[in-house]
This record gives sequence, C-alpha cells and structure tokens, in this order.
Amino acid sequence: MKKKVIVACGGAVATSTIAANKVVELCKKNGIDVTICQVRISEIPSNLPADLIVPTSRVKRDFGVPVITGMPFISGVGVEKTEAAILKVLKDD
Repeated sequence: MKKKVIVACGGAVATSTIAANKVVELCKKNGIDVTICQVRISEIPSNLPADLIVPTSRVKRDFGVPVITGMPFISGVGVEKTEAAILKVLKDD
C-alpha cells in the first residue's frame, strides 16, 4: 500500500529537498511505496491526510499523524535513529 509522507520546512525548498530525497532513498531500499509531499510548515494541514510528517524545523501542533524530525538528515547527527523511526512508522501495516 502506498504511503504518503509530508516533508516540510520554512520555505519548502532547501532543507526539505534534502530530507525528501533521504526519505525516498530509504523507502526505495526497504521496498516501501511512497509519495512525498514537499511543503511549507504552514501548508501541512491542507496536505493531510498522511502517514507521516517529517519537518526540518520545529512543529508544535499535533496533526494526529506521527511526526519525526528530519533535522538529522541536514546535520548528519542521528541519521540511523531517524531512519529506524521512519521505517517503524511506514512498515507498521
């Protein structure tokens, strides 16, 4: 079943592109069919429903969807832990 992941940042350009590419690569490696929706943080509500939200900046609101920060994809710190958390959510079905 195809999964929808929202990748969001302040401008929906720089950091979200890096994070989106990493999520696509991770899903490909693990046989997960995924659709990426790359948006600004403010556009998250209008792009729901989704299976997962991966923001590259702080999100304070609860959207009723798992949120896993994408900052490790930018900083390089904690990438493995983040990838494991993403896989846990997307493979849960």
